[in-house]
Amino acid sequence: MSGCIFCKIINKEIPKEFRFESDAVVAFDDISPSADVHILIVPKKHIREVGEVGDQDAELLIEVYKTVNKLVKANNLENNSYRVVVNGGFAQHVPHLHFHLLGGQWKKYV
Repeated sequence: MSGCIFCKIINKEIPKEFRFESDAVVAFDDISPSADVHILIVPKKHIREVGEVGDQDAELLIEVYKTVNKLVKANNLENNSYRVVVNGGFAQHVPHLHFHLLGGQWKKYV
């Protein structure tokens, strides 16, 4: 979708170092981290929000959570407190479905 900042990052129109990339998702550091580890996991398919997720997206969501598990291990969070957050509607600052992996020391409440 034109104008979507995450689509521009996915299409490499905006440079961003990926922590992980597959055919279905990318993961990169949040520009304004709320914890020591704050990684965004973003589907390459533009889905505006949670309410647009359908049956056809089941495999994509599995890929998202497999990516979360890889990033938890890569960042040594297995035995630490971490959370995965997804926002929808107006609480979502960028209108592109994405997931926040937060771990380590919290910098502010999310």
